Amino acid sequence: MPSDPQAVLLDLDGTLVDTEGAWWRAVAGVAATLGRRLGADDVPHVRGRTAADAAAHLLPSAAEPGAVGALAERLVDAFAERLGRDGVPVMPGALELLSDLAAAPIPTALVSASPRRVVELVLPCLRHSFHVVVADGEAARGKPHPDPYLEAARRLGADPRRCVAVEDSQAGVAAATAAGCRVLVAGPEGPPSLAGIRACLAAPGGAL
Repeated sequence: MPSDPQAVLLDLDGTLVDTEGAWWRAVAGVAATLGRRLGADDVPHVRGRTAADAAAHLLPSAAEPGAVGALAERLVDAFAERLGRDGVPVMPGALELLSDLAAAPIPTALVSASPRRVVELVLPCLRHSFHVVVADGEAARGKPHPDPYLEAARRLGADPRRCVAVEDSQAGVAAATAAGCRVLVAGPEGPPSLAGIRACLAAPGGAL
């Protein structure tokens, strides 16, 4: 029987809740006020990235840091407004997975590129008590750097190499892989099952 991971580290947007579309529309709406129209080439700079990263992408490279911070706040405001108005759809299978992890019991961490105020807005929908929550700005660098996953493992007292991360974006997969975690990629059908997570540690290689 496959052994349990020391912890399961879960992304939020696009993995447990179906909010990637709301984030894209929020960024696109703000971008339009700047005379920018987002397209496929912008996806890697927006999806799974922090608000600061998305803001820096929208502004000229010579923009002052203060301008980036102010635009990032606009993006977060637009995102939170959409979630408050439209609700937060939970991904298929997400509640079942979290319930199974709690029953196992396997420690869990939420590792999100969203700021804390957005995370707190979404958390009640998941009906799960995460042992650790790492939001944007709570590690030295955000995804795609490994820092958020390393910080989550450190707070849990876990070895990242014995943790399984569940992600949906290119930036998130890169961050978790660089941290040394095994990585499972969530798709439109939602996150993997607990059985899939347990099997992940027994499989050779990294991202699955």
